[in-house]
Amino acid sequence: MISTDSTQASWLDSAIAQLSHASVTVFGDFCLDAYWLLDTGADELSVETGLPVRRVRSQRYSLGGAGNVVANLVALGVRRVQAIGVVGPDLFGKEMLRLLSACGAETQPGMITDDLLQTMVYAKPCRGQDEESRIDFGAFNALQEKTIDALIAALHRASAESDAVILNQQVPGGVSSPAVIARINEVIAKHPRTHFVVDARHRAELYHQAALKVNASEARRLLNEVAEEPLSLKQVRELARSVSRVTGKPAFITCSDRGVVVASEDAVEEIPGIQVLGKTDPVGAGDTVVSAIAAALGSGQSPFLAARLANIAATVTVRKLQQTGTATPAEMLAIGPEPDYIYEPDLADGPHLARFAEGTDIELVGELRNDLQIQHCIFDHDGTLSILREGWEKIMEPMMVRAILGSHYATASSALFMRISSEVRSFIDATTGIQTLVQMKGLVDLVRQAGLVPEEEILDEHGYKQIFNEDLLKMVRGRLKKLEAGELVPADFQMKNAQPLVEELYKRHVKLYLASGTDEADAIAEARALGYADMFEGRIFGSVGDVNIESKKLVLERIIREYNLGGHQFVTIGDGPVEMRETRKRGGLCIGVASDEVRRFGWNRAKRARLIRAGAQLIVPDFSQLPALLRVMNLA
Repeated sequence: MISTDSTQASWLDSAIAQLSHASVTVFGDFCLDAYWLLDTGADELSVETGLPVRRVRSQRYSLGGAGNVVANLVALGVRRVQAIGVVGPDLFGKEMLRLLSACGAETQPGMITDDLLQTMVYAKPCRGQDEESRIDFGAFNALQEKTIDALIAALHRASAESDAVILNQQVPGGVSSPAVIARINEVIAKHPRTHFVVDARHRAELYHQAALKVNASEARRLLNEVAEEPLSLKQVRELARSVSRVTGKPAFITCSDRGVVVASEDAVEEIPGIQVLGKTDPVGAGDTVVSAIAAALGSGQSPFLAARLANIAATVTVRKLQQTGTATPAEMLAIGPEPDYIYEPDLADGPHLARFAEGTDIELVGELRNDLQIQHCIFDHDGTLSILREGWEKIMEPMMVRAILGSHYATASSALFMRISSEVRSFIDATTGIQTLVQMKGLVDLVRQAGLVPEEEILDEHGYKQIFNEDLLKMVRGRLKKLEAGELVPADFQMKNAQPLVEELYKRHVKLYLASGTDEADAIAEARALGYADMFEGRIFGSVGDVNIESKKLVLERIIREYNLGGHQFVTIGDGPVEMRETRKRGGLCIGVASDEVRRFGWNRAKRARLIRAGAQLIVPDFSQLPALLRVMNLA
C-alpha cells in the first residue's frame, strides 16, 4: 500500500531532482510517428482512378519507438542522453536525426545510416478525432553485418559512460534480432555496474541479467505460461516475483489503468493506477514508463520508487491526445506526490469477493483502525443524506450533448448522436461526486475536442454551469414545493434512516459538517427544508463559484487544521469519489454509501465500484442498520 504519511509529501520533488544526475543511453528501434491530418470536407474523386482523394490538411512528425524514449528522458531532465540506432538515407531519416538533435540527444557516433534500409515510420492518417488505419515504413528491413558491428561497438562505449541503458525492441525486423541480442548480452555482462532495462515486445526472454519492463502477457510468455486473461492483481504480483527470480533483476509489470507491479529480491509492491478524467491516449505511455524507470535507477533510486515515479509520468502522457507524449517535471509535480489512486480494482469489479461485518450488510473493504475515537463527521449531501437532486444525470446528459453538437444537434446522424451521448455518459460516470463547475470545465474540453462548435461560440465553465443549474433547479424547486404544500414529507427526500443517523451522532456530541459540490446557498436551503440543518451548527459548505476551490477538500483541510485532528478522530460519509479520496489521503475513516437513490435504500453496484476505487474502507447500501454502523465506528 502506498504511504500517505505527511512526512512523505516531498518524495516526488526529491525523486525528480535526482534525475538530473543520471546519464542514460537508448539502444533500439528508432522510428517516426507521422500524423497526417486529413481534410474532413466534401470528398473529391480522382480523375485518373475515380477513387476518393484523401487530402492532407496538415502534417507533423514526432519521435516514436526508441526515439520517443529519448524524448521522454530529455523531458524528464536527465543530464545526458545518448541514442544508438539505425536510419535510412531518406527524408524520414534526416527528419529523425534533426528531431533527436533538436531535443538535445547525442546522435554521434550512435545513430548509424544504413544505405539499404528504410527509416521506420508509423504514419497515422487522422480524420478529426478519429485515427484511421496506420501505414508503416521499414517493416522489412535487414541489417548489414557492418551495421551490427557498428551498433555493438557504440553500445560498448556508451555502456561504460552511462548510469543506465534502455534496450528497446519495437518490431521483429528491427535492430534487436536474436543474433544481435546475444551480442547485447555480452555487453551487459561486461558492464555490471550499469543498469540495463529491457522493453521488448517480442523477445524479452532472450535478454540476460537485465531488468524487464513487460505487461502481463509478455511476462507469461517469458515464463512459458498459458495466457489466461484477465489476471487479478494478486496473480500479477506472483508473476512479477517469478520474473524477477528468473532474471535476478527487478521486474516491472505494467497493468494499464491498474498501475504497475514491481518485484525485486522477493519483495513485491503494487503501485495503484491513477484516476484520469476525460479521454486518454495510451500511445507512448510505455515509453514514458521505461524512461522514468531507467532514469530513476540510473540516479541511484530504488526499483519501488522508480515504479511510483513512472506511474505518475505515464498519467501525464496518457492525457495527451493524438501525440506520442512526454512528461515533464512540472507536469508530474502538478499531479503531486499523493495522486488520486485507484484502489482495489479487483474487488471493485468483483462483488462476489466482498466480505461483510458479521450479521450485517456493511462491507469491509480494508482493515479498520482499532483506536477509532470519532469526534468529527463530514457528510456529503446529495446522494448520501438528500435525494432532492436525484436524477441530475438525466438533466446533465442532454444538456452536454446539445452543447457539444451545437448547431448540428437537429441534423446530426444517429451514429454521431450515439457516439457523443456515449462519451458524455462515460464522462458523467467518471466525474460523479466532484464540483459541478469542474464537470463544466470538462464539458468545455469535450466541446472543443469534438470540433463541431465554432471557437467563438464555446462558453466557459460558468456559462455552461448556468444552463445546467437552471434546468436542475426547475426539478429541485418542484420537489421543494411539494414539501411546502405538505404533499410529501422530508423523509421522502432522504436516504433511509439519514436523519436518525445525523441525530444519533449529534446526541453523541460528534461535530457535524456538510460538504456539497453544489452552490453553498442552495445546500444550506435544502438542508433546512429537509429538517437537519440546525444539527450542523452552521458548518455547511458548498461551491463558491471558483473552480480552484474544491469545497470538500477545503472542508477537510479546515477541520484537520483547526481541530488538530489525527486520522482516528474523524469520519467522512459520502457517495462520491472526491470525499473518499481526500479522506483516505488524510488518514480518516471513509464510509461509502452505495445507495439506490430512486428507492432510497438498497445497493447501487456501480456506486459501490466507484467508492471502492476511490478508497472507501466501509461500504453501506443505506443507513437501515444504524446500530451496527455506530458499532463499527466505535460509537455504540
